[in-house]
Amino acid sequence: MSDTQLPSAIRTFSDATNDADSEAFAAAFTADARLNDWGREYHGRDGVRDWDRTDNIGVQSRFELLGLRPGDDPDTYVVTLRVSGNGYNGTGPMVFRLSDGLIADLRIG
Repeated sequence: MSDTQLPSAIRTFSDATNDADSEAFAAAFTADARLNDWGREYHGRDGVRDWDRTDNIGVQSRFELLGLRPGDDPDTYVVTLRVSGNGYNGTGPMVFRLSDGLIADLRIG
């Protein structure tokens, strides 16, 4: 992993998933967050909760952090995760944009 320090919201995103803590997971996002999972769009914390139920904690996902680097834009990070569980299994990057210490935008794929 790189020397870039993992922002707390991204740590919460990962830890809450691994701990199956849906409330902590949703709280890591801004109220008007946007999540794009391979073209499927989710908006706001309610959208994040829907994605969490169908594609994350709801399918017992587990995250292993493999890498972190700054993104191309300010306040963005590219995080490489290994995902396992009863849904998607594999390794790939997720691009996070933070605002006020929370996840404002997450792009998967």
